[in-house]
This record gives sequence, structure tokens and C-alpha cells, in this order.
Amino acid sequence: MKINRDGYLDKIRLREKNGMIKVITGVRRVGKSYLLFNIFLNDLLERGIARDHIIDIPLDDIEYEELRESHALYRFVKSKIIDDKQYYVLLDEIQYVPRFVDVMNSFLHIENLDVYVTGSNSKFVSSDILTEFRGRGDEIRVYPLSFAEFMTVYDGSEVDGLNEYMTYGGLPRIVSMKTDDQKSKYLENLFKETYIKDIIDRNKIKNTGEFEDLVNILASAIGSLTNPKKLENTFQSVMKSTITDKTIKTYIDYLKDAFLIDLAIRYDIKGRKYVSTPMKIYFVDTGLRNARLGFRQIEESHLMENMIYNELKVRGFSVDVGLIETREVDENGAKRRKSLEVDFIAHKGNNKYYIQSAFALPDTEKKAQEERPLLNINDSFKKIVIIGNQIKLKRDENGIATLGIREFLLKENSLDL
Repeated sequence: MKINRDGYLDKIRLREKNGMIKVITGVRRVGKSYLLFNIFLNDLLERGIARDHIIDIPLDDIEYEELRESHALYRFVKSKIIDDKQYYVLLDEIQYVPRFVDVMNSFLHIENLDVYVTGSNSKFVSSDILTEFRGRGDEIRVYPLSFAEFMTVYDGSEVDGLNEYMTYGGLPRIVSMKTDDQKSKYLENLFKETYIKDIIDRNKIKNTGEFEDLVNILASAIGSLTNPKKLENTFQSVMKSTITDKTIKTYIDYLKDAFLIDLAIRYDIKGRKYVSTPMKIYFVDTGLRNARLGFRQIEESHLMENMIYNELKVRGFSVDVGLIETREVDENGAKRRKSLEVDFIAHKGNNKYYIQSAFALPDTEKKAQEERPLLNINDSFKKIVIIGNQIKLKRDENGIATLGIREFLLKENSLDL
């Protein structure tokens, strides 16, 4: 089954021959190898690049075992370069090479060589790229299928597709599975036997029970404000655990480095500054989150918020949680400080959007509640409420736009309609 991922192909094309190592990252089973060895390789061939000028090596294949040695890999690639035309080298699972950073940096000295690599999360994370390549690595983050990508291969209506996507997520292999039992078992086993095992092995976690308990707590609380100290109190009161907030923060960093979760930090809109705690945590894929909890907590409002966050990240936005401090008069006439929350501040370049996620707006009271934080923002950037029902885009007298979740997810320019 061919899945169109043109957005990532465009990102790779924009980085061609930029003098840096292009590093394809993302949670395991997200389709990094397919992107590099099928989509990008075929694109090169279609553009007329000669096949013998594309050096593609899947290092996890036993056929290439001898190339896992640093000098052997370097010599092999260099031996393939026999003229001054452009060459492309595509390396899958580069972590099999012990001194891969030295090899990659050596490749940079070959002027007519353009290098692209993928790596496993157990030994190859964003922090590695930033520190090891020292500004010479260019990361391309790959996410699970967006809903728009998912619908290109889903055989059903948009309504059914959204329910399926919300429940089982967008890992590429899911779309080829026929039954709910297949999908749930695949995701549950993947989470436990691949992701959790990778993180525990990579970081040599000794108290695996506490770590797995934390994963469960985070999965249960997507979209809720939290911080390590608050989580420490939960462990102490509910589980009688002595785990510290420092250890919890470390575990959260491990999960983030493995691309399983992402953090949205609070931003004081009026004060124009970040507030370090609390923060919100979202899972990279709703299917993985649901699988971790045995598909027992399918709360549509929280899952919709998680999907909106992920879609914004796929579109290249930086995403924060908005905080607005206001002063209001209570029933006794006293002025009190009150904090209002904007679910998301999405910004990219000079563009900024304030976004509220509301699964339903059953009455004017709920509508006023969602719009209240937006009305307290004194700037001209767009303010949007995304709801679970499918409605045509509309704007009220205050300029606040309301649109349905499907329209938001399916139309790449939905925020600018």
C-alpha cells in the first residue's frame, strides 16, 4: 500500500546539497526507512539521477554486516564515487556503526556527496544529533500519518475515518490491518516490547515498575497541566512511592527523546514570558496512548486536543499553552486575580494563532467560556475555536473563528480560511 507523504519529500528536497548530514528521525515504525528508501529514492530516479550514483545501504540487513565497521563503510562509499557528478548516499539504521559521527563528518569532506541517514530511537535521538554533529546535522522529524494522509488510504467516510484515527492513530502499518483485534494487539505489543524496552535498555533504568507507572499516569492525563513535583505527590499519596521529582523529570526527558511524547510549555501572553511549570504533555500518536491504557480511556475531548497539537507540530508550528492574567470583580465587589488558559499558541515565523479545543459547544454559556480567554488577548493575531462537530467556518462579531475538527485536519490552510 503506497501512502503519499509529499510534505516530507518536500522537506528533504529543500535540504538537498546543503552541505549537512540530513538525519531522518521519529518514533520507531513511523516510516522513516520507507520515506528514505522508497519515496526519496524513487524521486531521485524519476528526476534522472543515475542508479549507480545513489548508494543505498540498509545497515540492519545481514548482507551489509561487514559495512557496520566505520572504516569499511567509509571505504565502500568512497569506492563508489568514480566521477565528479553528484552522488547520494542513503544509510538506514546508522546506529549499527559504532563511530557513525566520525564517518558522517568524513563524508562532508567529499564535495559531490549528499548524505541522508535514519537511526533507531534506542541509540539515536534528537539530543545526539544536536550534540554530536555540532551544527552539521540537519534533522527532519517524521510524525505518524496526519489525518489527511490517513484518509488517502482509508476506505470509508470521513466520520468513520476520524473515529478510527482517534482510536488507533496513524502509524503506517495500522492502515493495512483489517480488525480491531489486530490493531489493538499490534499497538499494545509495540509499546511494551519496542518502545518501553528501548528506553529502559538505552538509559539503564533499574526501577522499571515506577517508570511504567509514570507512563500510565501521563497517558491518563494528556492535555492536563502538570509538573514533576505534582507527579511526585501523586506517587507518594497514591502509590506510597519515594520517587523524586528529579527522577520523574529524567524519565519524562527519556520519553521525549524517544519521540513518544512532547511538551507544551506555558507562555504568559500579557507578560510575554515563559512560565516553566506547569506544562502539558501530549503523545505523538493517539493510538499508542490508547494502547498503553488498554483502550479503556477513550475521552474524545482530550484525544481531540492531542490530535490538534500533533497536527500543528506536523505543520511546523512551535506550540505553547497560553496563560492570561486578568483582574475580575467578585460577587462582593472585591478585585481578584484570575488565570485564564488558551489551549494553544501556534507560531511559525511571523504567523501566530490562538486556538481553543472544544469537543462540543452545547450552549451559549460553554461558548462564552471558551471565547473568554481569547477576548482578553489584545493583539490582532487570529483567534480560533475548533470543535468536534462538522460545521462551516464562521466568525462572530468579535472576529473569533469557529471550525470543525475535520475541516481543520484535512485542509492544510485551514487556519487561514
